Amino acid sequence: MAAPDADHGYLLDNQQSEAGVRFGALSELFDPVTFRHVDRLGITGGMRCWEVGAGGPSVPLGLAERVGPTGKVIATDIDVSWTRDISDGVTEVLRHDVAADPPPPGGFDLVHARLVLVHVTDRAEALRRMIQALRPGGWLLLEDADPGLQPLLCPDESGPEQQLANRLRSGFRTLMAARGADLAYGRTLPRLLREAGLHDVRADGYFPITSPACAVLETATVRQIRRLLVADGIATDDEIDRHLANVATGRLDLATAPMVSAWGRRP
Repeated sequence: MAAPDADHGYLLDNQQSEAGVRFGALSELFDPVTFRHVDRLGITGGMRCWEVGAGGPSVPLGLAERVGPTGKVIATDIDVSWTRDISDGVTEVLRHDVAADPPPPGGFDLVHARLVLVHVTDRAEALRRMIQALRPGGWLLLEDADPGLQPLLCPDESGPEQQLANRLRSGFRTLMAARGADLAYGRTLPRLLREAGLHDVRADGYFPITSPACAVLETATVRQIRRLLVADGIATDDEIDRHLANVATGRLDLATAPMVSAWGRRP
């Protein structure tokens, strides 16, 4: 998900070329987790799904495979640069702000958002609208980061390379928080779903370390926010170059923030 102005809204602007690299890395890291939950919830042929804050195409396309030609997938984001070309008879792509615009019409068997709400300022309203869009018996599946649970890029801080990596990651968190991100949001999802009246609420967490995709994600992310890291005095250009070179060696054991997945059913 992205906002038009990365200096005042979402930090990681989808208009930048690195966004496509980030989407690919996120897909490699998290699609197996997402679709394990989707399949557990019984999403199958003929069902209707709403993918909120789609960003990249991998999740809408995976949902479309499951619902087949008799089903429907609506993929929405405030920036559809990376998904507009996947529209076909099953998948529809719409420009949409989940916290401000009415939900797409028709009840949904599944509403899903991954790594979206942590960045949305009015999270409570966005959640209300997603639940409103569920048909009776439909499932809401929310997957969001909780950097507060594990804030380090290198959990094994064994030397100066890891210390530099963790300092830059701390600066990234600071930039996120300044733009309204809730760095402890993921852990609240089970409670929020219960308080919203959903039934059969469950949750789990996923925390990859030392995947090649973690290095790809880190490199693309730092390149996207490099100007802001320097402008805010978090790091110098030389330090950023050194960090990117350290990541490229493959010797750093890089982690992502834990992703909490929570799901519940509308009665």
